[in-house]
Amino acid sequence: MLHENTSADSLDTVTTGTEDGAFQRKGHSTRILSPEEVERLAKDQVLVSEFKQLKLEKEAQKNWDLFYKRNSTNFFKDRHWTTREFEELKACREFADQKLTILEAGCGVGNCLFPLLEEDLNIFVYACDFSPRAVEYVKKNSLYSTERCKVFQCDLTKDDLLENIPADSVDVVTLIFVLSAIHPDKMHLVLKNIYKVLKPGKCVLFRDYGLYDHAMLRFKSGSKLGENFYVRQDGTRAYFFTEEFLSKIFKSEGYEQVVNEYVHRETVNRKEDLRVPRVFLQSKFQKPFSKT
Repeated sequence: MLHENTSADSLDTVTTGTEDGAFQRKGHSTRILSPEEVERLAKDQVLVSEFKQLKLEKEAQKNWDLFYKRNSTNFFKDRHWTTREFEELKACREFADQKLTILEAGCGVGNCLFPLLEEDLNIFVYACDFSPRAVEYVKKNSLYSTERCKVFQCDLTKDDLLENIPADSVDVVTLIFVLSAIHPDKMHLVLKNIYKVLKPGKCVLFRDYGLYDHAMLRFKSGSKLGENFYVRQDGTRAYFFTEEFLSKIFKSEGYEQVVNEYVHRETVNRKEDLRVPRVFLQSKFQKPFSKT
């Protein structure tokens, strides 16, 4: 069970029910850990060897490609919650049927892309992913149309987006459960890359793992790569964000912060009587109209 924070931060939280039966609240406080959880995290200080860390970095693309080979298009559910969570996808229009250009950075096999194309006929989507196999799955989808989207393989830390997207041409960038898979030292390179194609005054919509999410506490000893950074058994990596860290890296690349808050969800498994605390960071950062 999540503890309700009684600090001043709790005054601006919003609690809502969601379609999947989970309860959700937003605010600026991290989850309060139980004494057992605090002790477990304190004990887990041994880092994966430097040799293995370098190997994981070198083989990051291969590990994600193998992930998609194993799971095909079946691992993630289609994300029909995107427009509900990010009203900005609708609100950023100046008039009702304005055509929007979107970049989905890290599109996977299209679980967010295709629901968006179905729900909104007035969008053109650029979509890219690290994994060549994921990109091929997108192209083979019956909903894929080159008139409405352009998908391409891209390592956002080093491949220039300007090779596929005109400068200052994108209305909205979605960065959803993508940055967490990248080494923290390279995250700023992704944000710098995206900045070039985003129109001045337009936004990046971000959602990813937050500090003390249930997934973070499930890692076994020997999985830690660095502060809040872990490796899964399949070699893919996961970083768990604090509000402060995310704000710092976006601002260092010239973005202005619009919204940046934790989303606390308590997912209930009634069959097993389990309550699972999920913590995400949901944010919106804007490219300023002019560089100061």
